[in-house]
Amino acid sequence: MISKKELEHVAKLMRIELDDPTIYSRIEKMIGYFDILDSAGVESEEISFREIPLANLREDKHIPFDEKLIEKLNHYKGTYVRAPKMV
Repeated sequence: MISKKELEHVAKLMRIELDDPTIYSRIEKMIGYFDILDSAGVESEEISFREIPLANLREDKHIPFDEKLIEKLNHYKGTYVRAPKMV
């Protein structure tokens, strides 16, 4: 498991405040779940995928765009683009 000192160090590097006193136990549970996933033994599982030769891929073509793309945006205001609020 992870020690409280290591957790505080990582939180400081990530600029996360550990104000909640129950956070340590919740993180321990989360790491416990990762330990369960690590012990699942999926290393021997075969990952199947279809290989596509390069000759079957389309050729990339450059199509020039003469207009200013930023002016085509819906929420363009002067020198910036308005985006939704991040909550």
